[in-house]
Amino acid sequence: MNDIQAYMQETGRKARAAARVLAAATTAQKNTALEAVADILDASRETLAEENRKDLEAGREKGLSDALLDRLELTPARIDTMIEGLRQIAALPDPIGEIFDLKYRPSGIQVGRMRVPLGVVGIIYESRPNVTADAAALCLKSGNATVLRGGSEAFHSNQAIAAAIREGLEKAGLPGDSVQVVQTTDRAAVGAMITMPEYIDVIIPRGGKGLIERISREARVPVIKHLDGICHVYVDDEADPQKAFDVALNAKTQRYGTCNTMETLLVNGTVAEDFLPRLAGALWEKGVELRGCERTRAILGEKCLPATEEDWDTEYLAPILSIRVVEDIDQAMEHIERHSSRHTDAIVTENYTKARRFLREVDSSSVMVNASTRFADGFEYGLGAEIGISTDKFHARGPVGLEGLTSVKFIVLGDGQVRQ
Repeated sequence: MNDIQAYMQETGRKARAAARVLAAATTAQKNTALEAVADILDASRETLAEENRKDLEAGREKGLSDALLDRLELTPARIDTMIEGLRQIAALPDPIGEIFDLKYRPSGIQVGRMRVPLGVVGIIYESRPNVTADAAALCLKSGNATVLRGGSEAFHSNQAIAAAIREGLEKAGLPGDSVQVVQTTDRAAVGAMITMPEYIDVIIPRGGKGLIERISREARVPVIKHLDGICHVYVDDEADPQKAFDVALNAKTQRYGTCNTMETLLVNGTVAEDFLPRLAGALWEKGVELRGCERTRAILGEKCLPATEEDWDTEYLAPILSIRVVEDIDQAMEHIERHSSRHTDAIVTENYTKARRFLREVDSSSVMVNASTRFADGFEYGLGAEIGISTDKFHARGPVGLEGLTSVKFIVLGDGQVRQ
């Protein structure tokens, strides 16, 4: 334990020193590093695939679920997305140093605010190795050093990506310690990270509910988090049937193991008998298990299993969907208020007034009209990538991109004024 503590303290010291350099780095330096990392990852596809295979084989031996193995896999398309994310972040405006809200005061001074880095960002995550590149890129562009602690199941993949990042940083003349991936799978490293406020300014956990609850409970460092993604789609009685079918099918089946996947479908009773059989057929064809309320089962029959109260509060991360027939938009929003995790909720309707009500009254970090919940991520929002999706209301909410990784300080411009 003492060895882990000492290792993490040294990692923290290196990160703090690198953060001072990064805070003063030019946009050109940061972009050069990002482009270099993208080029190195592109040239290292075989190595990445080989290291990822080691993790997948070990995961299968340990009996990891299909959902976790899916998150763990680095397919060629996911490597493409990782590289594209780096280049997209390089192309984004640099938020650091931006001055805004500059106003003259009666004394003659000008008071405004300047965007600055948070400092050192600690990220604790499970399974998805692409988070290593996404997180490093966003922290780098926003002038932050970062300490990354990936899950043991992705150890080889994360170390391979980390090597490419370090090489890219050094090519651009920036400290290799700007991005450090913890080189131990010992869980004591997590305990050390979340109790080092002298070295780490904020912790962002990405993973299962148990991990995030533990970090929220034990951390002495501020935490940006979301516990789970219980996302809803409500099909209104004034929905376009084809749009509703496309949105609901995509929201559930485009990927099962993600936090923005629909877990509960709410359908207006007026259209349920026409809408549900066609959608259910498409979902069953894809192997999705349906669990419904009594009205849903009356329409779909015994093949649809009964939904329990627990189902409405469950993030499946699997090919399982809960369905409830509701009377109207008010009952739909009441259900969402009671059961939503405040992540992402959507309405399908052609009624402008109802759409505006849903946007205004549903209290989630992303609220959508006539669009799949699967769009709720930083890449699709034009943030280049995201470091996580926050369901907190402070300090950031929704997909956390570059601005979410900055703070602001007040600046004052004067010409010799003194206070009377």
